[in-house]
Amino acid sequence: MIVQDPRAGVWTPESWRALPALQQPVYPDPAALEQTLAELRQLPPLVTSWEVVSLREKLAGAVRGEAFVLQAGDCAERFADCTPRRIANKLKVLVQMSLVLVLGAKLPVVRIGRFAGQYAKPRSDDFETREGVKLPSYRGDIINGPEFTAEARTPDPARLLRGFERSAMTLNFARALAKGGFADLHHPEYFDLDWSARSAQAEDYRRLVETITESLRFMENVLGVKAGETDRIDFFTSHEALHLGFEEAQTRQVPHRPGYFDLTAHFPWLGVRTADPDGAHVEFLRGIENPIGVKVGPTTPPEQLLRLLDVLHPQNVPGRLTLIHRFGAGKIEAGLPGLIRAVQADGRNVLWICDPMHGNTRAASNGYKTRDFEEIRRELDLAFDLHAGLGSRLGGVHVEMTGENVTECTGGARGLDESDLPRAYETMVDPRLNYEQSLEIAFLVAAKMAKLRLNCD
Repeated sequence: MIVQDPRAGVWTPESWRALPALQQPVYPDPAALEQTLAELRQLPPLVTSWEVVSLREKLAGAVRGEAFVLQAGDCAERFADCTPRRIANKLKVLVQMSLVLVLGAKLPVVRIGRFAGQYAKPRSDDFETREGVKLPSYRGDIINGPEFTAEARTPDPARLLRGFERSAMTLNFARALAKGGFADLHHPEYFDLDWSARSAQAEDYRRLVETITESLRFMENVLGVKAGETDRIDFFTSHEALHLGFEEAQTRQVPHRPGYFDLTAHFPWLGVRTADPDGAHVEFLRGIENPIGVKVGPTTPPEQLLRLLDVLHPQNVPGRLTLIHRFGAGKIEAGLPGLIRAVQADGRNVLWICDPMHGNTRAASNGYKTRDFEEIRRELDLAFDLHAGLGSRLGGVHVEMTGENVTECTGGARGLDESDLPRAYETMVDPRLNYEQSLEIAFLVAAKMAKLRLNCD
């Protein structure tokens, strides 16, 4: 039964301030914070309302089975990584993964990047202790620095402006790439498949790339359509709406459209730690017109999920709410079916996306935080089967990845193991798939979707 949220009608961009707000940094100078937020309110937005509405419509199509969603990018961006090469590499992987998925899904793929704003991260503890020294935890570059010093770990409001500026620079360059010659990346010589020689599916991967190439050449030579030559936005941005003051500062009304839009990103989302139906983060997101995501997992009972639906999704408009489930390969079979059944019984139109990364995080024997490729693949495989078995549809995948050759996750075609982790371990927070592992996941998902489609025909 769909219930109208009792708080509806009293929302303002500031109303979250009256409720408990978790995961918020404590600034030593509140006046400096308010001055920074006042400056942010006067700056042009990072995205536009018509882009937000366009994404909402595309996500509604995904709910109906007319599109598939790929959400991918960094666990937490770093200011130092706002460089042309890293931005181009990240966008390259997003584009190539999406092209592979188009072949598997036989559907348009909606690209949502975890970039141009993913600078804040929740932490399990407010403080970190090393050799008897206790300092605030690192919460992402937009809040404090990773260095273990009192100066670096003190939250600094000036970082909000630096994060906003780097988000704008990232978006500007990514948009320029998407509108320019970036379509050249679709050609096979730009698909680095050397790693696939070690995979049992190597020939399948190469045939799929050849199919992509043939399709693009048909468009270019026969139809006269140049892949990538379009003025419309070909990708959208997302980040966790964690720092509520920052989100509020860029939330505004726009001409000729009702309601308020959070213009820091097209697709803000809630993490498991901030998904309390009576908390400040849910209060903030319930009032904006953006499509929104909510992470759910083993700690999300069906009753809490239904309460979240009442608060965040009272009108039941397709495309408004995406549920991103993150269980872990060992827990998804026990936990996911109950959530699917609860949503089905309640009659809600939601988009389901699988995040196979967060539930499979573990500590390696050498102390590195890592994730195993096989567990990531297995959770994705199970997610597709569980949804199909219950008459539901998995409408997208969410991965944390980078375009760099990092060694943060074990496994994959090259067979990275724990001894490889120190070689190129860059992340300050959670481990990411590298370029090769990201493409391999896309190939495996494409094959799974093709198999499911054949079974349904």
